[in-house]
Amino acid sequence: MNTHTVEKIGGTSMLDYRAVRDNIFLHGGHSDNLYGRVFVVSAYAGITNRLLEHKKSGRPGIYALFSGSEQDASWQEEFTTLREEMHALNSALFDDEGETKRANAFIDERLYSAEACLNNLAKLCGHGHFSLEAHLDTVREMLASLGEAHSAWNTAQLLQRDGVNACFVDLTAWRSEEHLPLDDRIQEAMAEIDVSTTMPIVTGYAHSDDGLMANFDRGYSEMTFSRLAVITGASEAVVHKEFHLSSADPKVVGEDKVVPIGRTNYDVADQLANLGMEAIHPKAAKGLRQSGIPLRVKNTFEPEHTGTLITSEYISSKPCVEIIAGCRGVYALEVFDQEMAGQTGRHDQEILGIIRRYKAHIVSKDMNANTITHYLACNLKTVKRIRREIEAQFPSAELDQQRVAVVSAIGSDMQIPGILARTVTALAEDNVSVLAMHQSRRQVDMQFMVSDSDYERAVVALHRKLVEPIDHGRAISLAS
Repeated sequence: MNTHTVEKIGGTSMLDYRAVRDNIFLHGGHSDNLYGRVFVVSAYAGITNRLLEHKKSGRPGIYALFSGSEQDASWQEEFTTLREEMHALNSALFDDEGETKRANAFIDERLYSAEACLNNLAKLCGHGHFSLEAHLDTVREMLASLGEAHSAWNTAQLLQRDGVNACFVDLTAWRSEEHLPLDDRIQEAMAEIDVSTTMPIVTGYAHSDDGLMANFDRGYSEMTFSRLAVITGASEAVVHKEFHLSSADPKVVGEDKVVPIGRTNYDVADQLANLGMEAIHPKAAKGLRQSGIPLRVKNTFEPEHTGTLITSEYISSKPCVEIIAGCRGVYALEVFDQEMAGQTGRHDQEILGIIRRYKAHIVSKDMNANTITHYLACNLKTVKRIRREIEAQFPSAELDQQRVAVVSAIGSDMQIPGILARTVTALAEDNVSVLAMHQSRRQVDMQFMVSDSDYERAVVALHRKLVEPIDHGRAISLAS
């Protein structure tokens, strides 16, 4: 029986090598043994935003600049900025000048090679017979791989310097001629590694024949992490973040009022992922759930704390709210069409198709006889493009958009009589107007759409009413 764990370290934590080394790598797993653990590392925080585009603001990185206008020099200027930023990170991480030069040489080889590829592609697509669009998915994959290769190589070198038998496991297929399925790529890379005596440091990006980003986009490192755990038969999957999976955002509610969740299930994890607060991508969680592998979320800076354990079978001992979560900057895109009455299916299908083409994330949706509203987590530019296409498809429709926030009460079992009324009352008492609300039959979450400016007030009000009153901040039972 395998006893090893597969663990993932987030990008923000990766910036603090000393804390990660002392609190994770050297802290040991279930025993004092450093080994028996496989680590998947994310790119340093901010690097993937430079390579692709800013995840939240949409600010263009190299990929977005290149795909927007391959003849424009702006993407080359962004390469220069990225190289300088990576070199600065290397200088901060490595004390020895020779080590810093080796680190710079490693990433420079990849950066210059990638830049040359884009230059050649731009020239090629200058001819009418070649379409840039046909190559953009490959470009995105190539650029994404640079961030994880940088952080994984550096980490392996630093650990070797600090006396750990670490090895760099490169799943990016850099200069490889083989196009393998993801599972085969992982199996091949891990085949000769004895994890009982070696600490593998694995790139969060993995190249596969069907393209990891085509299916998971920025969630690719979580998919690598999940498949690595499943394929190697890990006893547990562990995610290290710079914060606990808590009952609410401590920056909003206050650190003295929130607590780590401690235990929950994959259903709750899916609801959090939908709000952009993922412990793990839902599709990555699917493999862990099906294989019976528990997922633990730990705080990098509190190594002694057991964190939050996520399993398939967990249900809270009493019905309760475990967490108040949400997201700001969501756009409510409302489509009203009198012709929709009696045949909403056509409108629904067409609108969904348009939203999917622009890859906008749907947080929630509601509809009645003549109106469909989608709540979209994307930037305003994307919303405007979606709106124009819907208006062209349905000339008789009236469209409206509004920037809102979504606040959700989530728990593994919330079958509590009157909880919806109590929740709405809590919001009303704090003068928060509810624009729309949803409660699913599964009784694991309730969603409230409020004005974006009311977001923090709504989170504080719901946490105070539903989570704080009993047991020093532990999620409470509202059944009595």
